[in-house]
Amino acid sequence: MTDDHTFPTSLGTSDADTIMLMGHNVATDLMGKVGFGELAFWMVAQRRPTAGEVRLFEAVLVSLADHGFTPTAIAARMTYYSAPDSIQGAIAAGLLGGGSRFLGVTEDTGGFLHRVLADLSDDTTGWSEDRWDALALDVVTRTKAAGQFVPGIGHPVHKNGDPRVPVIFSIADEEAVLGPHLKLFAAIGRAHHQVLGRSLPLNGAGVAGAALADLGLPVTMLRGFSLLARTAGLVGQIAEEQRTPIAPAIYNAVDRNATFVAPEPAN
Repeated sequence: MTDDHTFPTSLGTSDADTIMLMGHNVATDLMGKVGFGELAFWMVAQRRPTAGEVRLFEAVLVSLADHGFTPTAIAARMTYYSAPDSIQGAIAAGLLGGGSRFLGVTEDTGGFLHRVLADLSDDTTGWSEDRWDALALDVVTRTKAAGQFVPGIGHPVHKNGDPRVPVIFSIADEEAVLGPHLKLFAAIGRAHHQVLGRSLPLNGAGVAGAALADLGLPVTMLRGFSLLARTAGLVGQIAEEQRTPIAPAIYNAVDRNATFVAPEPAN
């Protein structure tokens, strides 16, 4: 009995002599000729990005790679301490912490902006800053009235401004890829205080989501790019843990200072 099933793919295939990726020979067409960031963009978007798009995309990846001893980094280091024979487990532990508070904001912001723009009937090409501000004010007002939060604003550390934000805007402008998602995000930064009663900085994860959405990448994949960037950071964290470990001190500090508290009686 023959099996005539086929499994279509636009990505990788191979035979005894060649490895093909997106219709190109990996050995002769891609290796040494295509950067890793460009390749990652190409594989997801199914189109080769321009040089300007690559510059913005890779700037976003760099901005998300590492941010110090975040929970994701600590989780990776602690897992490596527990299972040094399983580096993949340590990396996975760090990636599993990429959620609504860390890394997931990129996806949340890109999706939020994308939904707002998708609901517009007007072409935003040529909109003035005042018109963007009016849209942003309406969006923030409606979001607050619904009891929801606008993603991408505020930061627990960079309360006076996230240093990554102006760089992303500048690169996007220089490369002529500053689109409606970034313009709306900038307008939210200018207008939100009128509704919230306080000024919060735009954060790096949020501007990353806006930039990735402007590059035409699927908003459902934006967290994937955050995780791709953070993977590099986690590899660096584990390498440093091998050289100068801190996980034993974290473990001892928590374990030796654990205090028993009797549970309260159930009602």
